[in-house]
Amino acid sequence: MTAFLAAVQFLTLAPVQLRAQPSDAQLGSSLLFYPLVGALLGGALSLIAALCAGLPPLVTAALLLAALSLASGGLHLDGLADSCDALAGAGGDRARALAIMRDPRCGALGAAAVGIVLIAKFAAFAAMASAAAGAAATVAVAIIAAVTAARAAVIALYLSADYVRPAGLGAAMAANLPRAAGFAVLAVTAVAIAAACVAGGGLGAAAAMLGAAAVAFMVCRRLMVARIGGATGDTTGATVETVETATLLAAAAAF
Repeated sequence: MTAFLAAVQFLTLAPVQLRAQPSDAQLGSSLLFYPLVGALLGGALSLIAALCAGLPPLVTAALLLAALSLASGGLHLDGLADSCDALAGAGGDRARALAIMRDPRCGALGAAAVGIVLIAKFAAFAAMASAAAGAAATVAVAIIAAVTAARAAVIALYLSADYVRPAGLGAAMAANLPRAAGFAVLAVTAVAIAAACVAGGGLGAAAAMLGAAAVAFMVCRRLMVARIGGATGDTTGATVETVETATLLAAAAAF
């Protein structure tokens, strides 16, 4: 239970109070619950979409975007901004890139990346809201699948890339992630998303969403490994945002 609560506490603004600081083993195990927390977030967004069914699609899209962004306290958006400033603006200098990520200020590239991602998500939500009147269940499946896939990407990242900072919360998580269980959770999550998407929109919809998530993940991973040798907390957040945006756009197009 502690590992699950730690995942909820880290990924959301839910008022979770732990009785004691989680151990390193519990922090590593908390990663296994990231897809579940993503599914719960997606379910909450689906409920909001259903309650807003009578509103104009653009209003619904704005509310969904605000809810999703605020639910995590902007954690992943901050990582996206820092990663774009560092990886695109450091000129291939690894030490400088890592230093830029520690700088609390946001540069032009980071601000532009956040703006682009928010606009893309808004467009995806608006498209889904337009279709929600006749396909509420299908839209719910699409939203839940996209948000779940983005959180599952964290497990995939820590299983396939080194964590380059020697200390900190992320380092403890990555070092103590149970690898066999991590691969199992990824497999179960992929099958569950595929099955739900096939039921909701057919084989093409499932292929589009899983394909978009996989491509977005591989692009992020390749870039961070090439520039800094692995992952950091910021690049993890950037991966979540990129995978989530790509999957939402694919869902909007497919469904």
